[in-house]
Formats: sequence, C-alpha cells, structure tokens
Amino acid sequence: MSTIREELETREQEYLAPQAAKSAESRGRLRPESDDPIRPAYQRDRDRIIHCKAFRRLKHKTQVFFAPTGDHYRTRLTHTLEVSQIARTIAKVLRLHEELTEAIALGHDLGHTPFGHAGERVLRDLIPGGFNHYEQSLRIVDHLENNGDGLNLTWEVRDGIAKHSKGKRGAPVGANLSNRAVALEGQVARVADIIAYVNHDIDDAIRASILCMDDLPSEAVDLLGHSSSERIGRLVSNTIRETMAAGLDEIRMSDNVLEALLSLRTFLFETVYEDSLATIEFRKAAGILGGLWEKIHEDPEEFLDRHVIKSDGVDVAAMDFLAGMTDRFAINLYESLFIPRPWVET
Repeated sequence: MSTIREELETREQEYLAPQAAKSAESRGRLRPESDDPIRPAYQRDRDRIIHCKAFRRLKHKTQVFFAPTGDHYRTRLTHTLEVSQIARTIAKVLRLHEELTEAIALGHDLGHTPFGHAGERVLRDLIPGGFNHYEQSLRIVDHLENNGDGLNLTWEVRDGIAKHSKGKRGAPVGANLSNRAVALEGQVARVADIIAYVNHDIDDAIRASILCMDDLPSEAVDLLGHSSSERIGRLVSNTIRETMAAGLDEIRMSDNVLEALLSLRTFLFETVYEDSLATIEFRKAAGILGGLWEKIHEDPEEFLDRHVIKSDGVDVAAMDFLAGMTDRFAINLYESLFIPRPWVET
C-alpha cells in the first residue's frame, strides 16, 4: 500500500511540466535519511527552513532602512516573504514545483548580515578571504543549524540558494551555466528576488523621502509601470511569457524589460544603497561591527563556539557570530562592551 508521500509524488509526475523538478527524482541530501511518510522531499525542506532559528532572525535584520524608524519599512523577513510570493506565482503558471521554488526563496537570505548592504561590505573587508551572504546561507543550512548538524536539505534547494545572488551588476536571467541554478525553480527564485527588492526598495525610499517618483528613470518607469503593483505585474507576466515561448529551456525575460529592470537597480545603487542619507547610519553600523570583530578576537572563547574555533578557526567562528546577529543584538552587545554605564548610588 502506497504512502501519502508516494501518492503526492505521483501527482507531481502527472501534473508538473516535464522540465519541472520532481521530488522523487532529487539528487538527494548530504546525509541519507528516511523519507517522510506524508511530505515529499521539497515540502520537507520548506518546512525545515521556516522552523529554523536563522529564518526567525530575519525579522530583526535590516533590508535597507532600519526597522525602528518606521513600522512599514521592509526587513529581511518581509523581503523574503515577498520573494516567495512572486516566485510561487511564476512557478504555478509554468507548472514548476512550487514547494521547491518556495524553499529556495525562503532560504536565500538566511546568511545576510545585520545592517543590510553596509553590514555585508564591512564583513567582506574584515574577514580574510571575504564574505558573501549566499555562501553564508549555505553554511547555515549545511552546518550551523541544529547544533552543528545543519538542515540536511536536498541538493536542488542548496543549489538554488547558492546561485541566487546577482550582486551589483549580475543579471537575473541568462547567467552562464556556472552561476545558473540547474533546476528551473532555482532560476525562478533568482529572478523573483530582484523583482521584489527593486520595487519594494523604491517604495521604502519614497516613504523615507529620499526619492520621489519623478526621480526614477523615466524610460524604465514608462515601460514597466508607475506603481510597484504595475511593475511587478509587468515583470512577472513578461518572465512567464518569454519562458513559455522558449519552451521552458531556462527562465527568460525580454531584452527591453530586462534592461529596464537593471536600470532601476543601477539607479537604486547610485541613489539609495551607496549614496543617500540612509547610508549615514550604516557608517555607524560599520563602526559597530568593526569594534565587535576586534573585541571578539581579544577573547574568542568568551563569545564564540569552541567547536567551530577548533574545526575552522577563530575568523570563521567570528564570521558566523557576527553574520548571525540581528541589528538590535549587535547594537546591544556593542553598548554593553564599549559604552560606559552611569554609576548609580544606592
């Protein structure tokens, strides 16, 4: 008698597109384990990510603007949820595996530092060999969660997480094979990430009075739309149509729409991420992380995991500690270590 999981795997074979990833055909996990009687592999991965500690910490990690400055600015968690929603919309229409797509989207930013882009730049300068949040995301799911055992995710989810990042100049589609997720679902998560952050960062920058609509590149806005909803709809629709027209060989966008999207991203880097009032506070954040890095190295065993120190060294253990911090944890620790407390008479 077949299990519920096996019945669900049969439904996948019957319904999903031939190009879609199938749970029963996964390349497997880092460590073999028994199948769940109810949940197929990718659904199980999605659940593991949602329940892990690194996912919960995203709610107190900065996206662009410090969350305490307003209740409606995005955090890493709300960004992740928006990416997941966009990714599942695309995957559903293309008849790709929605749970695999969602698992990659939910896990793609687990390794992000506190204090947004500035935090990543600081750690990249501090850590010998540099720092990339997508590599840290993979380290979290492979090694750091579950007291060092990791989440033991499937190869397809891990590949999608490792290859979601585009950096300042990389394209969301058309990447070379070494930078492109093998599963189409991973490619969907990659394009959903930029669709989400370009649009919600514009929205947040306008809310913060750093930008107004008239500042945006007119050609890109005229093509994609004058509101976040319009732009997201146009980008999602274009991705779906272009991918279907090419026979689902890879995730695609038309040249003019891709160019407009990339022009908006370039505009955000120039006016918000790297040159705006928002970055003034981030320069202070750089001082916080730099100060903590030095303090930790003075007495590493007081702060860091001794097993990681022994296996990977102090620098790697310090990287794990700093990158895993929320904004408020980093600020509170810095205050406790460096800011004198007033003496109160009793």
